[in-house]
Amino acid sequence: MRITILLVIIIVGLVMAITFHYPAIAAITGTCSNCHTMHNSQNGTSMNFDNSSVPNPVLLRADCLGCHAIGLTTNIDPATGAPQVYHTAVIDLAGGNFAYMTGAKSPVTSDQNSAGHNIKDFGVSDGVLDGAPGLYPVGGHPFIINDTNLTCSGYIGCHGIRSDGGSGLSKIRGSHHQNVDGKCDDPVTVAKSYRFLYAVKGLEDSDWQATKSDSDHNEYFGASIPMIVSCTNICHPGDGYGARPLNNSISGFCATCHGDFHRIEGIGGDTSSPFKRHPTDVVLPDRGEYSAYTAYSIEAPVARTVVPDTPSATVAPGTTDVVMCLSCHAVHATPYADILRWDYSDMIAGDSSKSGGCFTCHTTKNQTP
Repeated sequence: MRITILLVIIIVGLVMAITFHYPAIAAITGTCSNCHTMHNSQNGTSMNFDNSSVPNPVLLRADCLGCHAIGLTTNIDPATGAPQVYHTAVIDLAGGNFAYMTGAKSPVTSDQNSAGHNIKDFGVSDGVLDGAPGLYPVGGHPFIINDTNLTCSGYIGCHGIRSDGGSGLSKIRGSHHQNVDGKCDDPVTVAKSYRFLYAVKGLEDSDWQATKSDSDHNEYFGASIPMIVSCTNICHPGDGYGARPLNNSISGFCATCHGDFHRIEGIGGDTSSPFKRHPTDVVLPDRGEYSAYTAYSIEAPVARTVVPDTPSATVAPGTTDVVMCLSCHAVHATPYADILRWDYSDMIAGDSSKSGGCFTCHTTKNQTP
């Protein structure tokens, strides 16, 4: 696999310090030639880290995986400070780890293809789903987004400007140099957006949750009512900047591909129980079992309707804290089916020996009736 090849080459080629200012995650500075090449040739030799003769967009010497997925035994590259989405370290970063899909790390699920997003760059295809589950509207280009073309950034990706035309790298260009790290409360550009997810608000943890606790974590932005999902509202606003959540929430971002799981009609028509699908961008109730979720859980995080200045260790049901997609799922890949944060088959109602997971919010469901 090309990731293995890149591992050897990157360790040699990138031992030159690229200044990410880890762990402050400021904009990249340093020697330009560490990342860029003018002609992809020096004395007849390719300047690409993988020795490819094919030049990359934006004059780069590697693609996204060439910096962020080089198969290290650490979750952050010690040479560059770049967070790793593919590694064999024990602790995964906040987004998860694609290594569960390739078998580099052992998944819990027997279907490792379902453990994460099937981006084409890793060559792990989904043998069941042809497109994004929950895609809305019905008939809304189900085969444009699939496991043969989904990638890291750009038109059919998550990071950067998601509009037609140009490659993924070109859609994120300049963002690393202009990166606004920490609190992202004015996401008018990719560089000012949470984790380069265009138009998403949030508070970025300084080490991507390599270390984490109830008071050391990302903070996600949520809304108190799900975003209205329509063609013009999320994918074709008509301004050339492509798909993005107009409500700036992380769940609204997920809705750009998985809309049926998030729109009001999809969850049941309103923000009150009973629901047809698990709600997101809905305030955590302050009644019954939900009122007991007051200490923030890394295993089942909540979003906030106001981006805080610092991470909070508390949860306030019935106020500004909301259920979101990432309350249950990670982003890249996890050891569990459906990119869940825990083993869903191990959530057994009435079994007091079970805790966490679903029972973080549904605090009484594991109790014997």
